[in-house]
Amino acid sequence: MLNSAKVVGFIPTKNFNRAKLFYGASLGLRLVAEDNFAMVFECGATTIRVVKVDDFKAQEFTILGWQVADIQESVAMLKARGITFERYPWMEQNESGTWTAPSGVRIAWFKDPDDNVLSISSI
Repeated sequence: MLNSAKVVGFIPTKNFNRAKLFYGASLGLRLVAEDNFAMVFECGATTIRVVKVDDFKAQEFTILGWQVADIQESVAMLKARGITFERYPWMEQNESGTWTAPSGVRIAWFKDPDDNVLSISSI
């Protein structure tokens, strides 16, 4: 039943203005709607709703990620836009912060202004 339905991702934010700049200007997502409760960004075939909340605790795990064709190119482009990639001392990451999983998938993590963990990955 849901296998052909469009997916909508939800991300919490305490600060609408910082989130709008981050998801719009820094990540390059297109803002398609905004009201007092949420901002809606278009990302390929997926909709991302950045929802205003009074308070929440950001989780230590990835809440949203993107699969990209070339992770090194994507890391470089995001760094040029001011994105800082996370370094984890228990992981062997290359100089750009990318980790190669045993399966061969390469992953790099970064945070939004609310400390939500996001990622990019490529095969």
